[in-house]
Amino acid sequence: MVAKKLSAPNVTKTRLLDATEALFIKYGYDAVLLRQITEKAQVNLAAVNYHFGDKDSLMKTLLMQRLEPLNEQRLELLARCEAESDGPLDCDTLLGVLFAPAMGLERSDPASGEGRSFIRFLGRVYSDTSPFIQEYLKVHYQPVFQRFFEAFALALPDLPRNELGVRLQFALKAISGVMAGTELRLLMNSMSLGRPATDAEVMAKLITLVSAAIRVPQQSPEAETALARVLDTQRAIRGQSALPATGKVSTLIK
Repeated sequence: MVAKKLSAPNVTKTRLLDATEALFIKYGYDAVLLRQITEKAQVNLAAVNYHFGDKDSLMKTLLMQRLEPLNEQRLELLARCEAESDGPLDCDTLLGVLFAPAMGLERSDPASGEGRSFIRFLGRVYSDTSPFIQEYLKVHYQPVFQRFFEAFALALPDLPRNELGVRLQFALKAISGVMAGTELRLLMNSMSLGRPATDAEVMAKLITLVSAAIRVPQQSPEAETALARVLDTQRAIRGQSALPATGKVSTLIK
């Protein structure tokens, strides 16, 4: 099949989006300047203004193009898995439903000259602390998050909903932080003891670890008491180190 050629305006838009994606993965949203984007895309600033308007609109277009198909697949996969299950899905399965579509899109997206990685892009999105990115996720991800939250609530009926929300945020941040890191391949080699390992195998290991953190019983009073003793001891040590060595110093003063 002959590849369809893009028109000149579409080529420019694609280059701008690709450059934004690569720089965002590497540096995060707030650290990326429009000048860096235009230099990497080899276009002038007027092209950004013409096609997108500003940096926020450019990034919003990229997020919509990359994340909306992902969320559609997530919701479809969740509905299918629930329909085929005799009861509520467990935590491991639900985490798999969240991240399996991302891996599928990674495989279906041919590697570009820039080494584009959907997995790393997704990891950066979840871990980026920019107010712009966080607000986008809050607005556009809320229906998806709520759908999965209810599924997790069915899987863990004894866990208070506020505690479940905290744990799910931790789980997403934990997995995404690893996914966004440039050391992912090193982690894969470490987990597989040096033999070749697939992304699916590494994700399964991460999901197993994080799922255990979601399901673990709430902290006991004994654990809080033990931690309080550790903190008290640490404060005492810091207090002692802040005191002057009164022996020799007082002698010199006299």
